[in-house]
Amino acid sequence: MRFFGNIEAKTDAKGRVFLPSVFRKELMAAGEERLVMRKDIHQACLVLYPESVWNKQLDALNANLNSWNATHKQILRQFMTGVEMLATDGSGRLLLPRRYLDLAAIKQNILFKGLGDTIEIWSPEEEEKVMLSPEAFSAAIEAVMGGTPNASQVGE
Repeated sequence: MRFFGNIEAKTDAKGRVFLPSVFRKELMAAGEERLVMRKDIHQACLVLYPESVWNKQLDALNANLNSWNATHKQILRQFMTGVEMLATDGSGRLLLPRRYLDLAAIKQNILFKGLGDTIEIWSPEEEEKVMLSPEAFSAAIEAVMGGTPNASQVGE
């Protein structure tokens, strides 16, 4: 399952929003019916995990935690705080509770971002604040992907 794309949407007065059809189709093709939502750990956005992806994430976290360690127990407790199980209604809408919209500074306009196996939900203003400049992005991706090209790649 791979989500990609940036899709603009709007919430209604009750916090309902249509999950973009391209994402709904991907979920249906994978046999996923439910999504898990939580606020992102690092940024002011919400993250939607298909239930199977969430379970893998939680298993990976638990594999690194010792339930007899107080700090580890607190990490798990804090990670699980604010987790919400969601499903689309018959019209393909999600209900985003007001407290989550407030956590992500979302008023009415929403930006859905497909990020591989998860979907982020942003306030367009907040998303703009965290994006790297083109130069910084270029330098960062070059560093992540192995630095400068080797001699055989130069001029290709």
